Amino acid sequence: MTIHVREENRFMRRRAIVFALLGLILVVLTGCQQQYEMSVFDTAGPVAKMQKDLIWLAIYIMSFVVAVVTVILIYVLIRYRKKPGDVEPPKQMEGSLLLEFIWVIVPIILLTILAIPTITTTFALDKVQAGENVIDVKVKGAQFWWEFEYPDYGIVTAQELHIPTGTKVNLYLETKDTLHAFWVPRLAGKTDLISGRTNFMWFEADKPGTYIGKCAELCGDGHGVMDFLVVAEEPEAFQRWVDNMKNPKTQPTSPLAEEGEKIFAQSCASCHAVTGTDFKGTAGPNLTGFGNRETVAGYLKKTDENLKKWIKNPEEVKPGSLMPAVPLKDEEIEALVAYLKDLK
Repeated sequence: MTIHVREENRFMRRRAIVFALLGLILVVLTGCQQQYEMSVFDTAGPVAKMQKDLIWLAIYIMSFVVAVVTVILIYVLIRYRKKPGDVEPPKQMEGSLLLEFIWVIVPIILLTILAIPTITTTFALDKVQAGENVIDVKVKGAQFWWEFEYPDYGIVTAQELHIPTGTKVNLYLETKDTLHAFWVPRLAGKTDLISGRTNFMWFEADKPGTYIGKCAELCGDGHGVMDFLVVAEEPEAFQRWVDNMKNPKTQPTSPLAEEGEKIFAQSCASCHAVTGTDFKGTAGPNLTGFGNRETVAGYLKKTDENLKKWIKNPEEVKPGSLMPAVPLKDEEIEALVAYLKDLK
């Protein structure tokens, strides 16, 4: 029996050491990232900053509580430990009005300190923004991609949300299928997309940059790669993007691209739209200006090889994708890639 207990204790110690080492490794690996593009503590806008301030306030309060409890625990262990020669049990106490008052009032004070800024921030973030420097965007999530519509500009695009810096962006969030969650860590916390209703959030980018966004609600096989980009530009650059999206370049610039346009009309146009052409499909992402985008399938770097891989076998690139694998020859895929790159 004693041997069995010793073996069990040894096993528990080893398991504790393994879990401690794994935790340490995770912390170290987290610190290895150099750009911190997904960090909620590396804020790039007022909404993210307000939310970060609340996080730090909660951390400070929790740290204070942990420190006080730890000090009291250590004091009690040392002050009231059994000493050599002690034979009688220590004096027993039942209840203390002062202590009970302290551990009721102190938590109330701490929770009030946290609650007041939380409530004011919540109401501030739930308010639709108005004024000159404001734009509206309708966001629709689908398995496993994002659609962005700019009602004031008559623009529909996908996977890249372009916004001007110093401008408040009202986002009206809907889903085309299941639950999703819109999250751009450096600009704002996540907001759910729920079937049958329109949710709201807003954010603003202080400086130009490209910010990574993700779906933060498990929504199927391709959830982990349901990424998108928020491209924040100076107002002049944003206006150039708007003008380009309204009047995009759609004419093929080479014989290979011309062949690709024909293949697109036969195999892709029923699902995809391109402004300025006869391609009006709505089932899949709008491909207007695709040649200027930074990614393929929302998360892969836009290279010819990645684009070919995506066209040839969408399921392999993004599990659960509803885009069918069209049986095309390699030379046909080559031509289709040339055409897509010309959509600028």
